[in-house]
Amino acid sequence: MLHMDGSIWTLTRSLQLTSFQAYKLRVTHLYQLKQHSILVSVGQDEQGINPLVKVWNLDKRDSGNPLCTRIFPAIPGNKPTEVSCLSVHENLNFMAIGFTDGSVVLTKGDITRDRHSKTLTLHEGTSPVTGLAFRQMAKVTNLFVATLEKVHCYTLSIKEYPKVELDTHGCALRCSSLADPSQDSQFIVAGDDCVYLYQPDERGPCFAFDGHKLLAHWHRGYLFLLIRDTKSPNKPEFGSRGSSPSDKQILTIYDLDNKFIAYSAAFDDVIDVVAEWGSFYILTRDGNMFVLQEKDTQTKLEMLFKKNLFVMAINLAKSQHLDNDGLSEIFRQYGDHLYLKGDHDGAIQQYIRTIGKLEPSYVIRKFLDAQRIHNLTAYLQALHRQSLANADHTTLLLNCYTKLKDSSKLEEFIKSSESEVHFDVEIAIKVLRQAGYHSHAVFLAEKHMHHEWYLKIQLEDLKNYQEGLRYIGRLPFEQAESNMKRYGKTLMHHVPEGTTLLLKGLCTNYQPSGDTAERDSTETGRNDKANSEEFIPIFANNPRELKAFLEHMIEVDPRSPQGVYDTLLELRLQDWAHEQDPERKNVLQGEAVSLLRSDNTVFDKALVLCQMHNFKEGVLYLYEKGKLYQQIMHYHMQNEEYGKVVEACKRYGDQEGCLWEQALGYFARKEEDCKAYISEVLHHIDQNNLMPPLLVVQTLAHNSTATLSVIKDYLINKLQRESQQIEDDERKIRQYREETAHLRSEIQELKTSAKIFQKTKCNMCNSPLELPSVHFLCSHSFHQHCFESYAESEAECPTCTPENRKVMDMLRAQDQKRDLHDHFNRQLRGSNDGFSVVADYFGRGVFNKLTLVTDPPGSKTVGSLEVNLQRDLLIHTKRNC
Repeated sequence: MLHMDGSIWTLTRSLQLTSFQAYKLRVTHLYQLKQHSILVSVGQDEQGINPLVKVWNLDKRDSGNPLCTRIFPAIPGNKPTEVSCLSVHENLNFMAIGFTDGSVVLTKGDITRDRHSKTLTLHEGTSPVTGLAFRQMAKVTNLFVATLEKVHCYTLSIKEYPKVELDTHGCALRCSSLADPSQDSQFIVAGDDCVYLYQPDERGPCFAFDGHKLLAHWHRGYLFLLIRDTKSPNKPEFGSRGSSPSDKQILTIYDLDNKFIAYSAAFDDVIDVVAEWGSFYILTRDGNMFVLQEKDTQTKLEMLFKKNLFVMAINLAKSQHLDNDGLSEIFRQYGDHLYLKGDHDGAIQQYIRTIGKLEPSYVIRKFLDAQRIHNLTAYLQALHRQSLANADHTTLLLNCYTKLKDSSKLEEFIKSSESEVHFDVEIAIKVLRQAGYHSHAVFLAEKHMHHEWYLKIQLEDLKNYQEGLRYIGRLPFEQAESNMKRYGKTLMHHVPEGTTLLLKGLCTNYQPSGDTAERDSTETGRNDKANSEEFIPIFANNPRELKAFLEHMIEVDPRSPQGVYDTLLELRLQDWAHEQDPERKNVLQGEAVSLLRSDNTVFDKALVLCQMHNFKEGVLYLYEKGKLYQQIMHYHMQNEEYGKVVEACKRYGDQEGCLWEQALGYFARKEEDCKAYISEVLHHIDQNNLMPPLLVVQTLAHNSTATLSVIKDYLINKLQRESQQIEDDERKIRQYREETAHLRSEIQELKTSAKIFQKTKCNMCNSPLELPSVHFLCSHSFHQHCFESYAESEAECPTCTPENRKVMDMLRAQDQKRDLHDHFNRQLRGSNDGFSVVADYFGRGVFNKLTLVTDPPGSKTVGSLEVNLQRDLLIHTKRNC
């Protein structure tokens, strides 16, 4: 603060006053920089018109007072003139001083030092200068000059300092200011009728604030105007310090961004308005100081809400950079207010601005009434544009379109580009289908590749089967396969030829029938092929197409599944069974047999099919293939084909001998004259000894036509052979008895008489015997060295050892088999001649208790003698056998 006695007073935030003497006479102007502790003052040290400019550094002290860094006279040219206004650039490189004679002096350079700055007269005129302001935008520096008559702008960043005349009317002293960047740093000039805003090159907007302006000031987005009360008629001239003590003045604070009056009150004789420490200080001539404190944003908003000034509240919130949540709450309250007033169109616009913060159901409930459906539609559209809609919202929006019958909006909604789709496509298709908008639903399904929905609508709703078939043919393999399984029966019923053709391609080497680009995009060399057996049920009511399909499959792919061959076999057998033309019937028979011979059918299924259709050739072929020889003979028996029965026995009798027995039983049960067939069968039975005679007689006893003459030859031959066998057996018995008696006599002789060895040659080397020699009771003799070289045991003859071992092995085997009762029973039951089996086991000694005697090492001569005698007996027995 300045004082008329030349002192400068400073006021701290705690409202403590200090002062220092700056001039000897008086101080007229002060300018405090915002970003520096630099104070520039204009005053007088002596009488007369001799203003001095002093620059003070408040951070430095000189004898307790701020340091004065520079002093120079403020005189334009050589003419003494009073200073009217002062302005300093924040970068300390420019200072402008305005004078009452209309001139402006510019100091360029470091204003705190004499050596680094120079002074020049920038502006000359006849009207007093009333306001100065520096504007810095990027690297461009401008100086606004306001006089009582005009407004000018100088560009200081250009060497020639070009001047632009912005207006032809000016303002009074202290009635100009510079706005902050929120208003693009425009120069504000307050006239009596309007407040004008200026850019460096032109005049900007103006505001009609009527009244005689005494002071204009800008701070933090607010415009302060001090206006003389309209009841007071007096108007001061330039240079007067205000008004008489009885004048009333109105201080009004405007928010130009939000276009409302933030504050207005009457004061007595205001000297100045100062903005500092977040508050506004109003100084009056009677020595009072008033403080205005700005309310916080929330309080401001609440005040505006109470007055229903929602537009102002929104503008205020944006200017204060309120977050989205706060703005959304304002929009909601504004929307509620408009809704209560009945302005539903305006309300829905506000609710749209709450999307993303406010729960959509809050808005939707308000507009569910049928008469508000267009507002609801607008809200739901906005919800979808922001990709915040769920399935229910999509359903509701489409229902709104259908209720309004707004086809244009509906088409615009569903035909949006891929990047603009903000809804659940599947839900949209469902709703459109339910509402009957099938063409729109089909378009949406095809565009977004919802193949199942497309086909469902085309085939179930529109009954457009040809189009559905064409669409499936364009799909990729996996999707074409699944959809053919789903809709194949329907398509086969209505489009049989086209469906069959598509299935042929699908099961061989499928290629989509789409554009060339689509085909090129598929993987080269990929062979997509479906399982043809899975599509057979599709042809349930189309046997002709099914047969064509199956024949195509086995022709193209001989390794097709067995189900394909089985089904084709069934179709061919059906055609064969119903065919009346003999020639055609033979052809069909050949096709069926060839299919059976391909060995690709399932045996059991093929057999059942042939039996169902009474296809004799197929049945017999399969029986033979499966080695079911008895079934072949039974088949001929059922058809009473006697010759075929005998032929089957001849053909398969070697593989299965019981066929002859069954044939004999079959003919025996026949009452017809079958003597020839019985004779032939008996002949084979007799030749191969397949049945006991007694069983043959019992079998034929059931046939009344089979007399004794039929089996006479058989019985005679049988008796003759058995008689011959008995004679042979008796001869062998006599022979065995004689040999046994001879062996016993030899054994007795060995036991009672001495054995004379008369061998003269070695049985090993065939050389004359020489002592020492080795002799055995078996009459074999060896040199001792030959015996030791070749003998495996000292107690055994090397020559007889192999034969003796064979006999011992046979005895051991018989001994081991004595306990194989199960094996004996099975062999006995399975044999046609059980007596021979029993006799064989008797001969093996199974029913005797057999004791094997072995010669332990080092046994005596007497023991060796008995062992050798027993061994000779065994050897002799084996030779006779």
